[in-house]
Amino acid sequence: MIVGSGLFGSVFAHEAKKLNKTSLIVEKRLHIGGNVYTEAIEGINVHKYGAHIFHTSNKKVWDYLNRFAEFNRYTNSPIANYKGEIYNLPFNMNTFNRMWGVVTPEEAKLKIEEERLKYKTENPENLERQAISLVGFDIYEKLIKGYTEKQWGRPCKDLPAFIINRLPVRFSYDNNYFNSLYQGIPLGGYTALVENLLEGIEIRLGTDYLENKKELDSLAEKVIYTGPIDAYFYYSLGALEYRSVRFETEIIDKENFQGNAVVNFTDAETPYTRIIEHKHFEFGAQPKTVISREYSAEWKKGDEPYYPVNDKKNNELYLRYKDLADRERRVVFGGRLGEYRYYDMDKVVEKALEVAEREL
Repeated sequence: MIVGSGLFGSVFAHEAKKLNKTSLIVEKRLHIGGNVYTEAIEGINVHKYGAHIFHTSNKKVWDYLNRFAEFNRYTNSPIANYKGEIYNLPFNMNTFNRMWGVVTPEEAKLKIEEERLKYKTENPENLERQAISLVGFDIYEKLIKGYTEKQWGRPCKDLPAFIINRLPVRFSYDNNYFNSLYQGIPLGGYTALVENLLEGIEIRLGTDYLENKKELDSLAEKVIYTGPIDAYFYYSLGALEYRSVRFETEIIDKENFQGNAVVNFTDAETPYTRIIEHKHFEFGAQPKTVISREYSAEWKKGDEPYYPVNDKKNNELYLRYKDLADRERRVVFGGRLGEYRYYDMDKVVEKALEVAEREL
């Protein structure tokens, strides 16, 4: 039995079917796909749980997924809007030219070094000091501070330095956010990809595994559990912390709203962190458009957990839960929630294939 129909559970289920194993997928939501689920609205594949841009340098993973969907040539090139000023992300020569008027990489490096030296700290004690020591005050103030504080719900001075240990800084005019060899969005959306993975596999939608655990466990020899690890143990050691995300999705009666799939709003005054315009993921030419405003929020029980808060306190609590999980002989814990760590999609697929090979 596989709890959850996201990428981890779906890949595992497909691998089990290849070996003539019978699987039952139990899904709490009323749809498959987990957080990569896409829904067609006005002919546009809307990413219901936030932007999901597939990228990888792992040819095995890329070839594997291309058996279930054809990917387009979408390249992630987000932009930042700071009070109406537009900057390219990641930080590159276009960003530095807009910020300071510099033209050459040498000029940009000198400017960043000049900024860094003003605020240099040997052992930055918080995210603010760390960011300024990496890229200087101007970039921190306009492109990091407001966005990060909205995302985490805390002042940068109160966030640990390790969150921003490295910042992507490029001295070229390349706006491609990822350095991955392969990148794109599945034609027809992620839901179609997951449907192809799960062809011929029994699925029970709208079924809460933990509420029906005894009955469901009796049906299977082994359980692949991809839900929150602390929920599995009914929060017996306390709740792990997450950041959650809330979306306001709107159909707009115009062909093009913002000219880019992803626009980050980096000032503190704008309440949302970014706007996603979904049609641009697939170069859509529909007469209308669909946008989602994304709001970061503190997670509480009942909310959808998105980003694990992997600080010292939560990591220590996770290890205590992992100790309990390791004693569950019939249960394998996997995925972002089962392992309490953030995974890019390619890493989820890679890990699912690895676990399937081991368990099957």
